[in-house]
Amino acid sequence: MSELPAPRDGAVLFDLDGTFADTAPDMAAALNRLLDRHGRAPLPFARVRPYVSHGGRGMLRIGFDLGPNDQDYEPLRLEFMEIYAAALVKDTVLFPGIVELIDTLERRGISWGIVTNKPGWLTDPLMELLGLRERAGCVVSGDTAARPKPYPDPLFHACDLLRVDPRRCWYVGDAERDIQAGLAAGMGTLVALFGYLGTDDAPDRWGAHGLIEHPLDVLDWLPGT
Repeated sequence: MSELPAPRDGAVLFDLDGTFADTAPDMAAALNRLLDRHGRAPLPFARVRPYVSHGGRGMLRIGFDLGPNDQDYEPLRLEFMEIYAAALVKDTVLFPGIVELIDTLERRGISWGIVTNKPGWLTDPLMELLGLRERAGCVVSGDTAARPKPYPDPLFHACDLLRVDPRRCWYVGDAERDIQAGLAAGMGTLVALFGYLGTDDAPDRWGAHGLIEHPLDVLDWLPGT
């Protein structure tokens, strides 16, 4: 674990997929509709879930064994995004404890926001449909800043919007790139173990300040708790 510097009470920032919202049911359903269109068998949800944090790239990797350099990748990625956008919040819900957590943060006067690699044209309507777009202090998407995570650019942008020093913030995520970005920004970092971790992930080796089993465990890391 990394050594924790001064107490942090400026803001709590969250990754979206796999940390704040459980988007895996809708992402997996979109992938299976895409597979069906192309004459392939559907995949079980348990197999798809660990790839959801990697967005369309993860879906095409598990569904078609394709990467960005493959010829068919981009057309399939765009088709997947179209299918997913058509049913963005059919079965997506907030993780248990998130509502209580942001209620508590707001009562304490602590800002909170979203920093995700999901593109803005999906992030913004998703947050609207969840009824939280206006409550969030900031919503920073993968195409908002010059470089997405694992670079710290989107986290710095979020802090600019909130007018808070990154060194007073926490970033909570379920992927290694989340922790890399948070550390590069000088933030406290927490791994959401309830998120979309795969069997090959080793969150205890990512250098985060802490590992949490439930969203409300974030409160244990805030001053005065």
